[in-house]
Amino acid sequence: MITVLGSINMDLVTVTKKDPSLGETVMGERFSTVPGGKGANQAIAAAKLGADVQMIGRVGTDLFGEEYIQHFHKQGISTANVEPVTDEKTGIAAITVYEGDNKIIVVPGANHHLTPDVVMAHKDDILQSDWLLLQLEIPLESVGKALEIAHEGGVKVILNPAPFTGIPKEWIGMTTYITPNEYEASELMKLYEGDEETSVLLREKLVMTKGPEGVVIFEGDQEVNIPTMKVEAVDTTGAGDTFNGALAVGLTEGKTLKEACEFAAKAAAVSVTKFGAQAGMPERRELEG
Repeated sequence: MITVLGSINMDLVTVTKKDPSLGETVMGERFSTVPGGKGANQAIAAAKLGADVQMIGRVGTDLFGEEYIQHFHKQGISTANVEPVTDEKTGIAAITVYEGDNKIIVVPGANHHLTPDVVMAHKDDILQSDWLLLQLEIPLESVGKALEIAHEGGVKVILNPAPFTGIPKEWIGMTTYITPNEYEASELMKLYEGDEETSVLLREKLVMTKGPEGVVIFEGDQEVNIPTMKVEAVDTTGAGDTFNGALAVGLTEGKTLKEACEFAAKAAAVSVTKFGAQAGMPERRELEG
């Protein structure tokens, strides 16, 4: 069982040919609502690869919340721990796309209600997990509480430090693997410059993604580069979330770290050949053969 504790957002995407100035109204080309949120994305990625997944998160008592719970059901994800928050809205990301670039405003909404007390209430669900998958789009104190529960109960943890913020030193010892991209890895290492013991421990746990260049892990002082398949990228949105979900799947199935990284890197590569974060996430059959 993979447990994902994290954010659930509905992305509101507007595509326009003209970026409006302050106070200006323009006509957009198209609008769509797309399920998102790093926690939900990673849960979907793992489920599409055939894993047994439960999601711990919060939605609002609104249409987006209802739609998301139905969406999880269709993907076979347990929603027993996805509870609507009374008089609150589901988290959203308002995205304006213009000439291939975008502007994003995130309103966390119900995600703010995934508090340490709520996490504690789900202690038994966390302790029943083979792997716990965490990100940083919910209150940081809640991430810390989940880490404490998992560490004390012997549950293995993947921490994806995104969106990036500094993480407390004690978190490093409570994780099994930390999965930053190159920028996030660089910032993490800067935090502990001069602290050799922590820097060494951090390197031991790093699984650093490098986009089309693959993945880097560390075996002692040795840097191990794991290449990925070459593809023509159409949309890189959600590639990192695909990698994390697939990594959890590979490790749950008993693959070595290197084997799990190869599996996850392939899943991420396939995901960028299609439009959309969750829509591009591959099913198991697409990775076999």
